[in-house]
Amino acid sequence: MNTVKYDYQSLLEADAVHIWQGRAPDEMDPADLLLLSDQELRVVERRSEQAGARYASAHAALRRILAGYLDVAPDAIRLGRRPCPRCEHPEHGRPRVDWPETGLDFNLSRSGPHWLLAVVAGRQVGVDIEDSRHLDLHGSSALVMSDSELERLAAAGSDEARSEVFFRCWTRKEAVVKACGVGIITDLRSIDVRLTERGPVTVTHVEPSGPDTWTVQDLPVAAPLFAAVAQEAGSTGPVVLRRVDEGVLSS
Repeated sequence: MNTVKYDYQSLLEADAVHIWQGRAPDEMDPADLLLLSDQELRVVERRSEQAGARYASAHAALRRILAGYLDVAPDAIRLGRRPCPRCEHPEHGRPRVDWPETGLDFNLSRSGPHWLLAVVAGRQVGVDIEDSRHLDLHGSSALVMSDSELERLAAAGSDEARSEVFFRCWTRKEAVVKACGVGIITDLRSIDVRLTERGPVTVTHVEPSGPDTWTVQDLPVAAPLFAAVAQEAGSTGPVVLRRVDEGVLSS
């Protein structure tokens, strides 16, 4: 995939969220490895061949896409993390661009070969994608859903309907905690993502730092995938989905 040019200032003025969707191959592309940091390369080495190839492809795509907004070479970008909003530890907070200096914010989610990258300017964002074939719905629901959400799940008439309720709930909650920067250490059962509403919905989740209110919406991905994005409440700009298909970018 070639570096794609998108103007940061235009993204900021449009108050938009760009969602990039891609599918990673099962075989390693050596060109992807050239873009990864030493830490990312160590992750690749610890994984199976297939899992390592998918990880490398998604993280290389992240750098290529960000390079288009930042107008720098993909291998020049330095990525890091913000301090955790709870413990202020510098190694497990929200991801950020350390160089070049920018107000660009991003969040990456992966499920199997599928990945989503959310990009915004001047505010926090979180995104989540899940493949409904790869999760035990029965075993996971009690860990994710509140009592009222479990009741809604139980009332769903078919396996397909129950799957939709669960994954709409899961992806909305995951998008919120990723936007906050605390991940699944949060008790997801405590976050009300308003399942009775199709959205966008306003969700409240308070952490020691950052926004307390989020705008959350489901994303139009093909079954068996489910996805959602969360951004700081108050934005009125569009959410634009862009697909990366076999190295070709399309809207």
